[in-house]
Amino acid sequence: MAAIALENLVKAFGATPVVRGLTLDVREGELVSLLGPSGCGKTTTLRMLAGLEHPDSGVIRIGTETVVGPGVRVPPEKRGLGMVFQSYAVWPHRSVEANVAYPLALRRLSKAELAERVRQALRWVRLEALATRMPHELSGGQLQRVALARALVSSPRVLLLDEPLSNLDAALREELRAEIAALRARLGTTMVFVTHDQGEALALSDRIAVMNHGVIEQVDAPERLYREPSTPFVAAFVGGANVFTGEAREGAFHCSGCELAFGLPEELRSRTGPGTLVVRPEDVEIGTEGTALPLSARLFLGHAAEYRFPVGDTLLRAVGAPLDVRAGQVLQVRFRKAKLFPAPGPG
Repeated sequence: MAAIALENLVKAFGATPVVRGLTLDVREGELVSLLGPSGCGKTTTLRMLAGLEHPDSGVIRIGTETVVGPGVRVPPEKRGLGMVFQSYAVWPHRSVEANVAYPLALRRLSKAELAERVRQALRWVRLEALATRMPHELSGGQLQRVALARALVSSPRVLLLDEPLSNLDAALREELRAEIAALRARLGTTMVFVTHDQGEALALSDRIAVMNHGVIEQVDAPERLYREPSTPFVAAFVGGANVFTGEAREGAFHCSGCELAFGLPEELRSRTGPGTLVVRPEDVEIGTEGTALPLSARLFLGHAAEYRFPVGDTLLRAVGAPLDVRAGQVLQVRFRKAKLFPAPGPG
């Protein structure tokens, strides 16, 4: 059974469509990420699920209950959801334990049960020792863990996370990412995670729904999404692939807007016609054969290096072992693997 079912959701703000006929199921215990650039509709979708926005049309089910549909609008507090916001949303005048206890305050629990559930939630996020601290005494990562504990303390059916790591520095993002993964493994809570960071989505998700202009372009497991993108947009957004438009003919791909052509990998050499060529940076080989290009930049990454070459009005990125080369040097590149999407037909 699906823990969440979104069916044909439509939402516009004024004359601007934001979500356009979105359909998605999330299975019990699954973590699904909504991934896409700013303005693609992912946060609006999450807010409709939470009850903070109402769709213009469509149906939302949580478990067997319809919470949004024709004549149905269940308020947010009755949907059995927990939510973690980007901005922490921690009350500054309440201690850590008082912040976490707040969702339970109206449930008429005994003091002993309330205290035990708060202690348990703080144990889940490793904040027991800071229970009496005030928010101004905490780091950003600790504040976000308070928000996580508060969202989990009422044992929600589904946990919603709206870019919860984006306000943190790189080290804290890494720490909280691991925290969320560990919590999920321990609790088995169904989660919907909104992010524009493909690394977060790839690391945490069972499946990723890649959104663009209010629609889902592909829903898949992270590895399949990376290895088998179904559209050029997905390929470029997930993994930062090189994307070129042009025409395939005589075993090579001729780029639009420049005089360059690249030899196609063996499995694509019989293909002809206009299309979009997608090549992962790690599948670009710098060696003794291929297309000659001047190196515009070499970026040392520690375990590898990134090389950038001008191709028309864009750049070709290659990632591989550090080489003793310098900007301005002409090198030869070829594509070990690539994906070729034919140009859409008229209409």
